[in-house]
Amino acid sequence: MSIARATGILLNHKQASTITLLRPRYASSHSHDHHHEEHHEDATAYPKEDFSSPAWRYFVLCGLGVVGFYKFAPEPSENVYITRLIAHYATPSEVWHRFNWKHLLLSVQGSDEALLMADAKPPPVHRYRYPQRFEQASTHLQPVGQDVDLSNVVVKGDKEYS
Repeated sequence: MSIARATGILLNHKQASTITLLRPRYASSHSHDHHHEEHHEDATAYPKEDFSSPAWRYFVLCGLGVVGFYKFAPEPSENVYITRLIAHYATPSEVWHRFNWKHLLLSVQGSDEALLMADAKPPPVHRYRYPQRFEQASTHLQPVGQDVDLSNVVVKGDKEYS
């Protein structure tokens, strides 16, 4: 047998097997292949379905809770228990009003003090162009009442503030 012929047979065989694999299978052609009478039993045990299951028990308990709440709930005109409890332990509004008023007064006082400090300026200082003139004048031969007494004047420079 020639090599070309053997290769052709192998290729035809591979093509035939892939064609059979890719062919569509219809449900009616393969649905009844095994006709034996072996049935697989379901091993799952399901609980008995009646009104004693936990779901019904919870439903009845919730229903009784709703009916009891409706029966013992306060009237619409009176406050609920939690509201009365909060009102009992809450601080009266007069106390808060007093605290807020005191805080307001202290805040105003603090802001006035801060404004006073922010607006504070050093006292005005008169700077003379020639401060040595105070020391140049003669203290002798001055007519009475014509000059100011400068004996206790201390002359300061530009860098001296106090």
